[in-house]
Amino acid sequence: MFTENKTTEFKREYIDDIKNTIVAFANCDGGTLYIGVNDDGTVRGVNNVDDTMLRVTNAVRNAVRPDITMFVECHNDVMDDKPIVYVTVQRGTARPYYLQGKGIRPEGVYVRQGASTVPATEAAILNMIKETSGDSYETARSLNQHLTFNKAADFFKKRKVEFGKTQMRTLHLIGEDDMYTNLAFLLSDQCTHMIKLAVFEGSRKTIFKDRRELSGSLLEQLEEAFDYIDRYNRTRAEFAGLDRLDMRDYPPEAIREALLNSIVHRDYSFSSATLISIFEDRIEFVTIGGLVKGITLDDIKLGVSVLRNQHLANIFYRLRLIEAYGTGILKINECYDDYAVKPMIETTNNAFKITLPNTNFHAEDKDLDTPKTDSFTSVAKKEERMNAVLKLCRSKGSIVRSDVEMALGVSQSTAILLLRELTDGGILIKKGKTKNLRYYENKGC
Repeated sequence: MFTENKTTEFKREYIDDIKNTIVAFANCDGGTLYIGVNDDGTVRGVNNVDDTMLRVTNAVRNAVRPDITMFVECHNDVMDDKPIVYVTVQRGTARPYYLQGKGIRPEGVYVRQGASTVPATEAAILNMIKETSGDSYETARSLNQHLTFNKAADFFKKRKVEFGKTQMRTLHLIGEDDMYTNLAFLLSDQCTHMIKLAVFEGSRKTIFKDRRELSGSLLEQLEEAFDYIDRYNRTRAEFAGLDRLDMRDYPPEAIREALLNSIVHRDYSFSSATLISIFEDRIEFVTIGGLVKGITLDDIKLGVSVLRNQHLANIFYRLRLIEAYGTGILKINECYDDYAVKPMIETTNNAFKITLPNTNFHAEDKDLDTPKTDSFTSVAKKEERMNAVLKLCRSKGSIVRSDVEMALGVSQSTAILLLRELTDGGILIKKGKTKNLRYYENKGC
């Protein structure tokens, strides 16, 4: 006589919960299920062997996901002169296996605990996913398999990129087991990862002026977050003679790159939201997930890129949201080439923060001690200053923005306008980036 244990189970007859035991065996160390044997190990037999075997194979094929049939074999035998059916189950390679009608949650995922079949804990389910999928969050099987992609499909359509089942497989939204991955979850309408935006009065987190929380497809969150920030990206007007020059608080390209960085490089294995805080003098983007192991902040500033979410980045690349990997931080810095204030990047083991300074706020601060005659008051004044800048450039060979400020006694914003006017007109040319940016006379014009 033999007894039940972790890899052996008896059933007097076929009952519906037999599939629970098969799922448990596949999720653990495998096992054998005997039908027609009493709990005490005595043989009872089955009345109709063929019908019992058919019911077992149908249950395995129709009720269990992912496909487990290659790990299950159903046989008939005779024990104590009585016909029985026994089912051998191997440990599966695509765990966790679960009941299709219940999903990947405790009531649908079973494991063996001694001689019993019990629902798996959430921690056990996550461990099985990690063991079979590796450490990559985006390629792991999504716990939610009831996903829709209405917003993502609209976004792909606007960008004229195909988004059918074939493309979903190519883009790794559907895994080799025909199940939705976490990457699919991130693009789905059901995505629970959030972006939280807040607007504060002044430069401290004391008084809220407005706030908003975004969820759903990351593509929808991207659009809504950019539009929200843009509403608070004010325009400051300066005049060069009769010409009006509009200057935004923040370079839109810098906002775009900081926002894309916070979405593409976030560690989605954490549930905490991405935080975007808008102050009077700056915008802060705080992303969960520090630098990828082995990469330093200096590496990032040089354009080195090691992707945490490679497949997500590839989708953003196909949608022409990012041009190349590792250029986002460089672009942000380039947007501030003509300004004294610069973006600031900070990182910890579990977080990444980009701070964009408000260029108009800092320009206004400096202008408080500058006579109002700094602004262009006439076309003649404008031409006089442009000629002075050109003369300065010829005498020094090349100049930087601070040279113009000191030589002409003008504010930062006025110096920027003068240099921009001269470069747009082809009189000067720019060479270098960020701290090494210099202006030279265009001798070919």
